[in-house]
Amino acid sequence: MSKGCLFAIILFAIIASLAALARTAHVRYRAAMAQLDTAWSDIESRARAAPSTYTPELVSDLPEIGKRYFNHAIAVGTPLFQHAELTMSGTFLLGDRGAQQTYVMHARQILAPPSEFIWIADMAKGPLRISGSDGLHQGRAWTRFWMFRSLPLVQQAATPDLDRAATARPAVEAVWTPAALLPGNGAQWIQTSPDTADVTFGTGASANTISLRVAENGALKEVWTQRWSDVNPDKIYQNQPFGATIKTESLFGGFTIPSQVTVGNHFGTSEFLPFFRAGLTSVRYF
Repeated sequence: MSKGCLFAIILFAIIASLAALARTAHVRYRAAMAQLDTAWSDIESRARAAPSTYTPELVSDLPEIGKRYFNHAIAVGTPLFQHAELTMSGTFLLGDRGAQQTYVMHARQILAPPSEFIWIADMAKGPLRISGSDGLHQGRAWTRFWMFRSLPLVQQAATPDLDRAATARPAVEAVWTPAALLPGNGAQWIQTSPDTADVTFGTGASANTISLRVAENGALKEVWTQRWSDVNPDKIYQNQPFGATIKTESLFGGFTIPSQVTVGNHFGTSEFLPFFRAGLTSVRYF
C-alpha cells in the first residue's frame, strides 16, 4: 500500500470519527433541549387560571412607596397574572473582566416569580454561535451552553451553590410580573427611604429580599439584591450585590414594566460590570 493511500485511509478515519462525535454531541444537545421543553411546560401548567383584577384597594395597607409603584405599574382592571413568557434581544458579555467579548443575543424566557424561570438564548459574534439556557425548576438550577449546538462550553448541573445563586434571578425579575410583588401573593414591603423599598419573598433561611428604587411618578429605576455568587477575583461563593438599572419602560397587557435594562454583578460598586443589556420585544402574561 502506498503512503498516499495510507494517509487517505487515516484521514478518512479521523474525519469519520469527528463526524460521529459531532452527531453524538448534537444528540445530547437535542436531549437537553427536550428536557427544557418539559420543564417549561410544567411551569406553564401551574399558572393560576382566571385571576382577580387590580384595584388600588389591594395596596391600601402598603407604605407610600408601594402604593406609588403599583398604581403606576398596574392599570386598574388588569388581570393579576403572575407568570410571563418574554422575548428579548440585546447584547451579552462573555469572559473575565478586561477580556470580555460582546455577543448579539436573542432569548425567550418563562418566568414564575419568585422561584422559577427558564431562559433560552442564542448568541452570535461573527461566525461563532452559542446557544443554551439558564434555569431554576423545582429548586434545581442549571447553566448549559453549546457552540454550534453541539460542542459543550458550560455544563453546570444542580449543586447547592448553583441552586442558591439561581434563586436571585426570578426574585429580581419579578419586576417583569408586578402582580407577584403584591402583598396578597406573600411579598412583604418595607420602605427604607423616600424612594427605596425592600421586598421580601418567603421567610427564614429561604427568604429572598430585593430592593427597589422608585421615581416620584412610580416608575421603577433600579432593582438589586445580594446574590450568592462566585463572580469575583477569588472565585469563591459569597453574597455580593447584583442588580439592574432601568433605561425605559413599556406597557404590556396592562402592566408598565422595565423594557430596557442593564444588568450586572457588583451592582452599585466600582467593580460593577454590566454583562447583560437587553430590551423586551414581547410579553405574554398567563
